[in-house]
Amino acid sequence: MSKKGEATLMIFGVIAAIIIYIVTIIGKVLSAIVDTIVYNRKPILIFISVGIGIYLTYQIFVLLYFKSKRFKKIKESINEHITNCNNLNHYIQELKCSYVNITSYDFGQSRMVDTSNYNFKRQQWNKSIKNNQIHHCSASVCKNANNQPIKYFCKYFDVEKNEEALSNFERVLNDFTSVEQGKLLLQKERDTILKSISKSIPSIISFFSEDRLIRKLGFEVVDFSDSYIPIFTFQYVSSGGNSSSKCDIKLDIENLNKLINYLNDVIKWRKSIAGQRALMTSKLREKIKERDNYTCCNCNLSIEDEKNLLLEIDHIIPVSRGGLTTKKNLQTLCWRCNRTKGAKIENGVEHRI
Repeated sequence: MSKKGEATLMIFGVIAAIIIYIVTIIGKVLSAIVDTIVYNRKPILIFISVGIGIYLTYQIFVLLYFKSKRFKKIKESINEHITNCNNLNHYIQELKCSYVNITSYDFGQSRMVDTSNYNFKRQQWNKSIKNNQIHHCSASVCKNANNQPIKYFCKYFDVEKNEEALSNFERVLNDFTSVEQGKLLLQKERDTILKSISKSIPSIISFFSEDRLIRKLGFEVVDFSDSYIPIFTFQYVSSGGNSSSKCDIKLDIENLNKLINYLNDVIKWRKSIAGQRALMTSKLREKIKERDNYTCCNCNLSIEDEKNLLLEIDHIIPVSRGGLTTKKNLQTLCWRCNRTKGAKIENGVEHRI
């Protein structure tokens, strides 16, 4: 036998010995555990029985408490506040559906099968995903999109550089901003309500069954994630299938503000008087709220009257009727009045802006 063969055999022998040793140690440990359980089975069984008994007793206590008159009285006392929270939650879900009608061009469907030998498989081809929010491009375009995301987003996702597109993105920004603010205010309002009744709820339930308590009080599930925000992707996969890269552009509030400013810089105004039109950015929203003393211009409800009140910015004359995004044509409305106005316009002539 050659020296190389002897060395290989020795290595396998050492590995086998190590494996046998480890298995022996594990066997001894398991045997010791089993012996301990058998030797102390009575105390262990008593401990398990006590644990199960405590758990069942607690579950019965919780069940009886939630059916008690005391709990029902607490629930009735805050029922109006819970209803307001749930209505705000519904409104936030509606705003999440604000539509961004932007997609990559659809070149059709196909299916590629790699029949190469294993050593020649193009592993990166599996990363090539077809989606109307994914643009397949060269490596240089993908890199440039990472450096100038807004510019390349507009170029390769066919964003029209006109006032209609700008107004659409302003509307989306307005809705998404309300969603993010609404989620924070909703969380604060729910915490405030729970704090107001904390002394009336048994501490053990508040600590161990908080989620169940929230459901039993009537609060609906709130989605605090940002999964509603659209993501547009530039994807590169090499022809040989050996390399790939991608650039994700998330149209969150920060990028929407930048997109609006970018479109404003490249659009040549036709209908608007120079300098008259303002941009519906997050900064302008806050200025209008401050101007209106954080008070609804319709019902006069303010954040002093309702601490966690969601305020929105509304076009007095809708853009679709020729209204401009100017300070004179903008007003602060509470979410309830804005929702009511939107429903009236939707059932009548126009859609809410």
